[in-house]
Amino acid sequence: MAASLQSANPILSRTLASPNRSSFAQFRSPFLRFDSASASSNFKPLVSREASSSFVARSAAEPQERKTFHGLCYVVGDNIDTDQIIPAEFLTLVPSNPDEYEKLGSYALVGLPAAYEERFVQPGEMKTKYSIIIGGENFGCGSSREHAPVCLGAAGAKAVVAQSYARIFFRNSVATGEIYPLDSEVRVCDECKTGDVATVELREGDSILINHTTGKEYKLKPIGDAGPVIDAGGIFAYARKAGMIPSAAA
Repeated sequence: MAASLQSANPILSRTLASPNRSSFAQFRSPFLRFDSASASSNFKPLVSREASSSFVARSAAEPQERKTFHGLCYVVGDNIDTDQIIPAEFLTLVPSNPDEYEKLGSYALVGLPAAYEERFVQPGEMKTKYSIIIGGENFGCGSSREHAPVCLGAAGAKAVVAQSYARIFFRNSVATGEIYPLDSEVRVCDECKTGDVATVELREGDSILINHTTGKEYKLKPIGDAGPVIDAGGIFAYARKAGMIPSAAA
């Protein structure tokens, strides 16, 4: 293929035969913080592979502390998308700003249709009285906005129990460490009502949802390796704890 292209186009032939290396050396990406012409391939890792592997292996071997979330349930249905969780007009709020983070929580699930007569966060309030959200299939579908799990955590929710999740919402929940996205083995949203008192007991291989109002218990699927990341407060906090990146104070 290359030979036929070279014979058909002499300029291409010269380019393929002897590329101008200097043109690559002069290129400087606006996203790089070093000169590509003087960059060396001798990059030193921030932490040795052995140390990082040791931390990960130790985290996997140590039993997870049992986490318990107790409170009121807020029940929604299928296909709750990110526009319903946090409408686009509120995406200008910056979660790293404490005041705007709190304000973001006050708008959590404000995009739900009027059929949801009980609001997740009452007008004029900054926090919700519901610590556990129960949903159906495809919770968190729509856009990739990280504000979706962040606003739920900012409002005071601790966990979502749903039949299934949009992949990007699940990943964002883990990456931000704001909320635990837990999978139910049955359709819990059909058996619980908003205002039911519930407890989530979370531990690898032994997670359950207890509805104290109805007296029923539901087994939850293990959250696996995502658990320690959320426990740490998100992917960056986990990486600092593991020594994969420098601590914020360094």
